[in-house]
Amino acid sequence: MKLPVSAGLLEACVLAVVRRGDTYGYQLTQELGEVVGLSESTLYPVLRRLMKEGALSCYDQPVDGRNRRYYRITPAGEAQYRAYIEAWLAHKMAIDNILLEESHG
Repeated sequence: MKLPVSAGLLEACVLAVVRRGDTYGYQLTQELGEVVGLSESTLYPVLRRLMKEGALSCYDQPVDGRNRRYYRITPAGEAQYRAYIEAWLAHKMAIDNILLEESHG
């Protein structure tokens, strides 16, 4: 069973993958699709939003006679990623306390 992923968590996942190295949309879809059920129709609005916020920049690279758009994390994106990680750790701890709490009978 896959749990639904919020927009913020999806942005955090995209930033996490892009910060490992410049990447393009199809590669992101492949890497995140299995884990969070990400499709291209979901990904591209997230990429546009992150670019509008200044978290990502992009450039085109010719590949096999076509241009491929690559995404790169910016310093603002790094800061946003760190903020997401802090929020995730606090959220995860709170959920773990609920889900993994042993009953005290």
